[in-house]
Amino acid sequence: MTTARPAGDLLAADTTMGAVTLHVGDLATMTDYYRDALALTELPALAGPGRVALGRGATPVVVLQHTPGLPATARNQAGLFHTAVLFETEETLAAAVAHAARHPLSRFVGNSDHWVSRAFYFTDPEDNGIELYWDRPRDAWTHTSGGVDMGSDWFDPQAFLTEHLTEDALRGTAGQGAQVGHVHLQVGDIPTASTFYVDTLGFEVMATFHGALFMAAGGYHHHVAVNTWNSAGAGPRAATLGLGQMALTVPTADEVGALRDRLKHVGVATRDDGRTLRFDDPWNTLVEVSVG
Repeated sequence: MTTARPAGDLLAADTTMGAVTLHVGDLATMTDYYRDALALTELPALAGPGRVALGRGATPVVVLQHTPGLPATARNQAGLFHTAVLFETEETLAAAVAHAARHPLSRFVGNSDHWVSRAFYFTDPEDNGIELYWDRPRDAWTHTSGGVDMGSDWFDPQAFLTEHLTEDALRGTAGQGAQVGHVHLQVGDIPTASTFYVDTLGFEVMATFHGALFMAAGGYHHHVAVNTWNSAGAGPRAATLGLGQMALTVPTADEVGALRDRLKHVGVATRDDGRTLRFDDPWNTLVEVSVG
């Protein structure tokens, strides 16, 4: 699946995803939801006027920006498909799923064994998708043509919780590690997304199927995915509730500079303060790249 490309055209192998920023209409309800349903804690150091950051430990997962007056996003628009929160063990995933399932404002929309991971899907009170997942060890993944083999098989969610949910994990959920593992976007078409995220940003293609493209740095199964399942033909996003920006972290300022040069070469406008680079994808999704 991957092809040989000069190292300077690729994102660093240890690129990771940062917190996802959501524009929200009801800050109090959304803060309560992410704190109680996902057992996240508020991070005052990252807060601001009308802005609440939540995460695990010192790692932010979601930033809620109160933006009253914006319309709700439509199902067929480009934007967020889901924010995927990665847990370290099956026990910590089970505890998070139990918290989310018990919350009255959660909507459980399914679960799947993706061969490289096991995942549960929810929707928050303002219709933003959430994936809670755990990765199998990399040496258990299988590969075809340089990519990663992924599928979508059902498994019994109750049996998973029965096997992996422990009282210790449930009591200690807020103190257990978690981070944004990947972000899945709705886009208007796959070729344009590939040109931008692969050819320009420097991700590598890891898998393609069913109107979706999965891309990553460093051989991960995916850091960013895009699909056209609901949004085929969608144009650039208007300002709505929902996705505000997604963030990537790279190891050095040189990586930021190399990306800035690639974007400039193809005419993508950037905003650069010397440490953080910001730019829009073809559907006006704001992307932020900073040094970790």
